[in-house]
Amino acid sequence: MSVVGVIFDMDGVLVLTEQAHWQSWLTPAGKRGVTLSYEKFKSCFGRINPDCIPVLFGPNVPAEDALAIADEKEAAFRDIVRTNVPLAPGIVELLAELKGLGAKLAVGSSGPRENVELVVNAGGLAKYFDVLIDGSMVQRGKPAPDVFELAARRMEVAPPICAVIEDAPAGILAAVAAKMLAIAVTTTHPRSELEEAGADQILDAPSQIDSKTLVERLRQRTELRGR
Repeated sequence: MSVVGVIFDMDGVLVLTEQAHWQSWLTPAGKRGVTLSYEKFKSCFGRINPDCIPVLFGPNVPAEDALAIADEKEAAFRDIVRTNVPLAPGIVELLAELKGLGAKLAVGSSGPRENVELVVNAGGLAKYFDVLIDGSMVQRGKPAPDVFELAARRMEVAPPICAVIEDAPAGILAAVAAKMLAIAVTTTHPRSELEEAGADQILDAPSQIDSKTLVERLRQRTELRGR
């Protein structure tokens, strides 16, 4: 029986961290007297910091200051999350079910390595994952497919028999570009935006994913590839 892979985005999928990220961006903004737009902040979901900073702080931020902004933001985020990891309801049960069905599991996040490790370890999720991919491990962030393609290679599972669970249009675009099954959850973005990005399936929350159906669907894709 073919092994299938399921790749989870972190923020908005494994953990509900929208407010934690917003509060953490306010830390470097406050130091610099910058007023942030919540709408622009939400447009950055799923993207790496070098892509977000020009959107939030303007296009002319010097490289050295951009690095400092990112460091301050991520340190503030970890301080917020460390004391209370906001796991998405039902996520532990879903991971356990998929693991029990023989699927390989990966995290495919645009966040820094420190954030991924904090969430996975402090949230008690480490035992479920075969691979952890973070934004520092690729040259191009989402919507480029690099994060998910690397996850598939590390899992040793072909991209067409991998599913991606994502909450952001940038992540869905990346999954589609990687030729993976793109499953969206509406935890941070409206259904219309996820449909436009090309999601194969849209659910309200990760807890609505039927693990058996998902694994069977991926194995059917395996059979189709062999024809």
